[in-house]
Amino acid sequence: MSAPGHEMAADLVVVGGGVGGIAATLAACRLGRRVLLVEELDWLGGQLTAQGVPPDEHPWIEVLTGSQSYAALREAIRAYYRDHLPLTPAARAQVRLNPGQGNVGTLCHEPWVAVRVIDQLLAPHEAAGRLTVLRRHRVLRAETAGDRVQALTVLDLAQDRPLVLRAPLFIDATEIGDLLEQAGVEHVFGAEAQSRTQEPHALREADPFDQQAITWCLACDYLPGEDHRIDKPAGYERLRTLQLDCWPGPQFSWTLSDFVTHQPRERPLFVGPTDAESLYDLWHARRIAWRRHFEPGAYASDITLANWPQMDYWERPVVGVSPQEQAAALEESRQLSLAWFYWMQTEAPRHDGGQGYAGLRLRGDVLGTGDGLAKQAYYREGRRIEAEFTVLEQHIGVSARPGRDGAEPFADSVGIGAYRIDLHPSTRGRNTVDIDSYPFQIPLGALLPVRVDNLLPACKNLGTTRITNGAYREHATEWSIGEAAGLLAAFALAQGEPPRAVRARPALLADFQRLLQQQGVLLAWPSFGALTPTQRVGYQNARG
Repeated sequence: MSAPGHEMAADLVVVGGGVGGIAATLAACRLGRRVLLVEELDWLGGQLTAQGVPPDEHPWIEVLTGSQSYAALREAIRAYYRDHLPLTPAARAQVRLNPGQGNVGTLCHEPWVAVRVIDQLLAPHEAAGRLTVLRRHRVLRAETAGDRVQALTVLDLAQDRPLVLRAPLFIDATEIGDLLEQAGVEHVFGAEAQSRTQEPHALREADPFDQQAITWCLACDYLPGEDHRIDKPAGYERLRTLQLDCWPGPQFSWTLSDFVTHQPRERPLFVGPTDAESLYDLWHARRIAWRRHFEPGAYASDITLANWPQMDYWERPVVGVSPQEQAAALEESRQLSLAWFYWMQTEAPRHDGGQGYAGLRLRGDVLGTGDGLAKQAYYREGRRIEAEFTVLEQHIGVSARPGRDGAEPFADSVGIGAYRIDLHPSTRGRNTVDIDSYPFQIPLGALLPVRVDNLLPACKNLGTTRITNGAYREHATEWSIGEAAGLLAAFALAQGEPPRAVRARPALLADFQRLLQQQGVLLAWPSFGALTPTQRVGYQNARG
């Protein structure tokens, strides 16, 4: 790999250091490829870290992961707690340690821990010279020729100087598919028309600006008897009465619209002791540190991660708009989250009959920030490639597959995933879409752009629709998408063929699928049959 300077070259450039980008990078490096990883932030990990979202995973994650490397990531996070943090002997002995004991999943943990674990996983490849991580670098433009990307110009944000990156293959692992637009890759965003997809839950007419709400997550603890109230945020008086037409009341309330039935549903902050092992309230949903797992005095309070419906920002879209409009929407999302926190501190009805939890304290230290909010908004959708094959609701949706007991099998499978089809309120004021889906496969065709030969998607920018993207966007599936993209890039380079040739030629596809299996990737689910009611509840509770 050439030394840092005005230009760098490698076998593969991965843009975006989120979950999919890390998986792609590790996969390509394992096969000996030289990789440049570009990330605009100082933290790697995307939704797992910088966006502050504990893993939303399928109900079988502890007994069946789709990827040995993802299982290794999960175990490394647990090992970090055992090796470096003051766990009690009982907690240290738990094979399936859940540091926060949150009920959204079985590995709710502090984002800063995952940051350190990801850095550890990458370190051997950096030491061997296979990997260069360019943190705090932003892509300015892409140079293309015909159906190929030739180079990227990135800006070193720390030194304010440009750098040109060259490689035979590129991967877009950005959170909303920014590189697709910059490189002129055919893509869609927002909602497709039912006439195009025939999906039962698609809109009658296409609307690119009908996009899911984003959420700017925050972390906090609770110290009863203390006063940690923040200054009243700008626009608070308007935001405290904000209401979707389809909701039962103001967004700042403990009364929500049920994700599935759309009926009013009570979900207060607390229904019992804050440090109870498990309760079904907002506090325990994404709790990332349970103080009873740690030696007395190590944690003054439990710590929870707030990614709750009241924080969903749906007033403006953030994809496909001007930079000025996007910046305004992101700032409004931040203000909404701060306003919600202020409401909880000052006006919220308390479980003991009082008003306001003044002891709620923002904990930016666990998110790497000074203001208590995450480094980046949690994006639930972005640009999606126009792919050789597009996954439809008819392929994975339970109600869209009458008479079937599983998802559509894909002969070109490159991995597996599982999650409900989960769409949050939209920027057009539409309510949630939250429906059953079968455990599914990731088809290779969904990773191949219809035209561009040397760019691959590695996260929720693959070939899905707006409907099915709601099932393919979570942590474990994003990792599998990224891992498949990284292995595909390395395999194609070794064969001297473009990635699309792997799908087009049966012998190459068979060889590639053998490689995936050798790398610990599952290509098909065991035969689970239709989801049981218990499993459906598990999906619903894991909603992100």
